[in-house]
Amino acid sequence: MIFTIQIRETLKNLLIQEDTDGDKKITIEDKGPKEFVIRATSGKNYPIKGTYYLSNLLQELVRAKNKGLEVLELDIARIEELPVNRISRSIKDYYWQGLTRTMDEKGIEALLSDTKNDTLTGDILNIYVPFEDTIALQYYQQLEKKLPIETIQLPEIITPEFVKSINTKPGILALKLINENGNIQGIPFVVPGGRFNEMYGWDSYFESVGLIIDGKIALAKAMADNFQYEVEHYGKILNANRSYYLTRTQPPFYTSLIREVFEVTQDREWLKSHLKTAIKEYETVWMVEGKRLTKNGLNRFLADGLGMPPECEEGHFDAIIKPVAKALNISIKSYIDGYQNGEIKNTALDIYFLNDRSVRESGHDTSYRIDGNCSELNLVDLNAFLYKYETDFKEIIASEFDDSFSCNNQNYTSNFWNKKAQKRKQLSNTYLWDEEKGMYFDYNIKTASNSAYVSATTLTPLWAKMASKEQAEKLIKTALPLLKMEGGIAGSTQESAGEISTKRPQRQWDFPNGWAPHQMLIWKGLLHYKYKEEAQELIYRWLLMITKNAVDYNGTIPEKYDVVSATHKVFAEYGNVGTDFEYITDEGFGWMNASYQYGLTLLNKEYKEHLNKLTTPNKLFKND
Repeated sequence: MIFTIQIRETLKNLLIQEDTDGDKKITIEDKGPKEFVIRATSGKNYPIKGTYYLSNLLQELVRAKNKGLEVLELDIARIEELPVNRISRSIKDYYWQGLTRTMDEKGIEALLSDTKNDTLTGDILNIYVPFEDTIALQYYQQLEKKLPIETIQLPEIITPEFVKSINTKPGILALKLINENGNIQGIPFVVPGGRFNEMYGWDSYFESVGLIIDGKIALAKAMADNFQYEVEHYGKILNANRSYYLTRTQPPFYTSLIREVFEVTQDREWLKSHLKTAIKEYETVWMVEGKRLTKNGLNRFLADGLGMPPECEEGHFDAIIKPVAKALNISIKSYIDGYQNGEIKNTALDIYFLNDRSVRESGHDTSYRIDGNCSELNLVDLNAFLYKYETDFKEIIASEFDDSFSCNNQNYTSNFWNKKAQKRKQLSNTYLWDEEKGMYFDYNIKTASNSAYVSATTLTPLWAKMASKEQAEKLIKTALPLLKMEGGIAGSTQESAGEISTKRPQRQWDFPNGWAPHQMLIWKGLLHYKYKEEAQELIYRWLLMITKNAVDYNGTIPEKYDVVSATHKVFAEYGNVGTDFEYITDEGFGWMNASYQYGLTLLNKEYKEHLNKLTTPNKLFKND
């Protein structure tokens, strides 16, 4: 049924009647009559009833208005579309496009309006270019004639001292450009969304899982190409392409990305090129002794850098600085200024900020699991991810390169990488596995002891296939019941997160919050070990939470959820990116979008039908 309606008049009347709290959304918190009659130009009327349908009407009207239309040919089927279909279609048709960026002229214009942080933005956008990339240098220098940018060439060797020296002049880091018949174009990338308006490390892998599912293989391939550019020019896959991230990497997923892209493209030359870069990253970023490789043979996060992380909002570290400033009888600001310019020396603070940067490098910023000692921990998740690298290298070389692959003046065989992987598994069993508790725990190299912190990351060895059949069985029996909540897997148990107070605030990666990457890794891990029923339940819980929140709150898809209450209303630390929009979201949130699409590919048909009915988990699963 098609209705021809006047957009502006209908939109105005709809908002007056139904958006009673004036937030430019229609949600379950509005107190309107929840019934709006659309009046077609033909004179026909049609009642739209209920929050979900009314918010769909709002979205369709705004999309049409944003296209410059005055009149909308409204298909009622779009308004009454099943929730799962609508959310999935919106992600595929709108959100990925809304999150796609480039570092060429068109993309730079968008970056100029980015408000990352009031203290980090100015009238001029600084663009830092790698020492060897003369094409990018010349391109951006030419752009200076058109746009308010300043092109700055990085030194050949980037040191922590240099990175600190440019913290007062922050900017964006160049990514890959290509020359198409004399026209310079930026290789596209997907950003997380909201204030995260650059290419992030591990976000990019999870986003790419969703992109591949949605048939956007060229965009997933582009993400890998930008990873390669970062390794070749910046020495690592960056936390994100901002100047102050030059000393930080993120959790390693490069081999997973290139394997999953190759499964679709079957481009062996492309795979060969990226395999060389991935081996280089493994050896130069992760396996340098005394850096991210510890003496026991396992790995840690260790983000180089000096001073305070500049991306944090003003006042973020005041509680840490206050006592040392008080001891010198000076203000917090004076102490920070003196510490940052080197006039005040404080070894304890140096170590604190080393650990703080390492927390950010881990991707889990922040969590009491790694608070204050991240650089001293062999983390379960990191070592599982690197085990996956080693087995990926083994399997790619065996299956695609006749068991012989040469790069970096060395010939690699599958056996070479198999030995690396088996050694890591053995070390993980020695240092990370607790047979009595039936879980993996982080190991502190300084105290030579294991943490007792129960985190969702204890299940990541399932994703990497690092756990034995017996270990997997114990994990399912011990960890899963502790971490499973109404909306999926929590970042930690409540007991591990500890007592929360004004002096000890909640951390966003801990209980009660749940995160898309944890869910996606755990689902796949459960399926690796044939725990199909457990996987189906966790997938359903997560997708239901996303679906119900989108239905009730105008299509909202945020960065994270409180999985205990199954709500997007999360107030820990940095709020919840993806909830602050007017009328309609054009982005969702990167890895949350991906988790939805990925979950739908795994979920049984009967459960999809229940998702559309918003059937609660306790009606479907025996253990509730």
